[in-house]
Formats: sequence, C-alpha cells, structure tokens
Amino acid sequence: MAKRRKKKNSSKFLIYLIWFLMIIAIILSSLVAGYYFGYEDAKEEIRTKSDLLKKKRLSTLKRLKDKSAKKVNSSVNERLKKVLKEESKSFIAASHEYDDISLIDPPKPPKRVKRAVKRVSTKPKLAIIIDDVSVRSHVVAIKSIGFPITMSFLPPSIFRPKSAKLASKEKIYMVHLPLEAENFRAEEPLTLRVGDSEAKISQRVSNIKKMFPRVKYLNNHTGSKFTSNELAMNRLLYALKSQKINFIDSRTTAKTKAPKVMKNLGLHYVARDVFLDNKVDKVSIKIQIKRAVKIAKLHGTAIAIGHPHPNTLIALSESKALLKDVELVYIDKLY
Repeated sequence: MAKRRKKKNSSKFLIYLIWFLMIIAIILSSLVAGYYFGYEDAKEEIRTKSDLLKKKRLSTLKRLKDKSAKKVNSSVNERLKKVLKEESKSFIAASHEYDDISLIDPPKPPKRVKRAVKRVSTKPKLAIIIDDVSVRSHVVAIKSIGFPITMSFLPPSIFRPKSAKLASKEKIYMVHLPLEAENFRAEEPLTLRVGDSEAKISQRVSNIKKMFPRVKYLNNHTGSKFTSNELAMNRLLYALKSQKINFIDSRTTAKTKAPKVMKNLGLHYVARDVFLDNKVDKVSIKIQIKRAVKIAKLHGTAIAIGHPHPNTLIALSESKALLKDVELVYIDKLY
C-alpha cells in the first residue's frame, strides 16, 4: 500500500514538473518573441531616424553649397566690378564700329561647310578673344575668370601707354590693330587708312613687331572701310606675312576682302564666328556664348570675340556650365 501511494505521489510530481517547465518555456518564448519583435521595431525606428537625419544633413549641405556657390559668384562678380572700376579716370575706352546704328547687328561670320565632327577624346575647341586690352585692370579681371582667354592688346598711345609692357608679361597675346572704318569718328591714334602707302603700312607693322616682339596673331579694331578695300588689305597682309604675323578677321563688314587676298597669298583665312557683346546686357551675352558653343560643335572650332566690359567678363565667369561641352583654348591652339 505504501509503495502505491509513493508511486502516485511521484507521478503527480512529474506532471507538475512538466506543467511548470511548459509554463517556463512559454514565458521564455514570449520573452524571446517580444525581445525579437521589439528589437526589430527598434531597429526600424533607428533606421527611420537615421534616414531622416541623413536627408536633413544632405539638405543642409546642399543649402550651404548653394549659398557658398552664390557667395563665390557674387564675390567673383564684385571683384571683377571692383577691379575694372579701379581704372584711371584718364583712361579712355576704345570705341567700336558696332556702336554706330549701321552696325548694331554685326556682319555674319564667314560661311563654313557644315560637317559632323568625329572626335574620340577631344572636345570641339573654342577660342575666346577679348579685344581692347590696354590697362592692368583689364588683365587682372580677365585672368580672375579662371579659364583660357586670349587678350588682344591695343597698340600703345597717349590714352594707353603701357599696353605693350602689359602684353610682354603674357605667354600668349594678340595685337588689336586699328584700321579705318566707314563713317566712324572716334578713331584711334595711328589708325591705318585705305590711302596709306605700302611703305607706311609696312613701317607700322614693323613698329608693332618691335613693340610686341612675340606677337603671332593680330586682328582688326574697327576697319570696315579698310578690310573691304582689296588693295589696302593686300598691302597689310603682305606686311604681316613678312613679319610672320597671322591675321584674324574681326569681320566688321560683310564686304571684307581678307578671304580673297589671303587665298592669293597662300594664307589660311581665319575669322571670328561670334561677337559676344554687341549688346552688353548679361542675358544677351550668354545667348551669344551658347551660339559660340553651337558653332564649335558643328565645325569642330569657333572663335568668339568680346571686350572688357564688366558684364562680358561677369557673364563669362558665370558660364562654366554653358562651356562644359567645349575645350577652351588660346588662339595658338585652335588650328
């Protein structure tokens, strides 16, 4: 009898133990499940907060970057204006033919054969020339833009006596030679005229070479009357050829005889494709910059001519994005 009671008690104990262990297992499972799901929820919450912080940080960085870019552009623009404003009050800016009513819309560039340009590793090339450079403030302002721009210096005169000295400090430069214009009164000193003799023109070119000993390129300042006269251009281009100076036609007239005379002399005709600042507001200048890029893409090369007006230089400094599809080069790297 005692043995049976003992056995019965032992069975009950085992049942209680099993129930106890099952309850412990259920509790532990609940705890583990709760911990797991809670951990996942916590992870998700942390991930969400992290994403929000990341977005906020990127947004802040973008605002700071935009603000910084605006500040840099503003700084560059203010510096350009300040530098150009520091010119001597006695300095007289050169006048241009297209200031006349007859040349508000400058003559079109030379006709060029349209062709697809296939370049594997090289972008189309664009040379930007800034004419009328003649004082230090011009040089400083142009260099501050930060990409290759060819400076074309006016010959020394009473108004700009140091232009040759300024050019001598540059690796590459051009000379902006004043030539006679049609119905234009604001003529530069020592402007070559249609009636000048071969000897006088040759002497002027020799003097230019002495003042600018490393000059290899020259373009005309004004000159609608001179460049449209075949005899005068023959005299000038012959003199330039003898001094190994290349002529770039600014094309102040559609009647230019430079192509014909240069062909007769066995020279390659090169001319500007776009005037950047016949209208000196920034919107118009940027439209012309886009035109220059389009022409470069179409033909592989292009030449744009501008002047050291504050708006021209500011527009160029703001146009790096517009110029990203071309390689900006000095004039000696164009051909």
